[in-house]
Amino acid sequence: MSKAATLRDKDVAGLQAEIKDLQKAHFGLRMQKATQQLSNTATLRITRRDIARAKTILAQKQQETAK
Repeated sequence: MSKAATLRDKDVAGLQAEIKDLQKAHFGLRMQKATQQLSNTATLRITRRDIARAKTILAQKQQETAK
């Protein structure tokens, strides 16, 4: 099951919580990069895309409920 499929199974509140967690993780990774403690900088790109994926699905769900 893909990441998008697992996100689509969540409700709006669950998606908002997921986005908040991902943003906290991304902030931590950015701080590690700034202090040169981050060895794999590709994780920044991965978390940024995960946040975008979650936000896209959240917007789709909110649009569906608005109709």
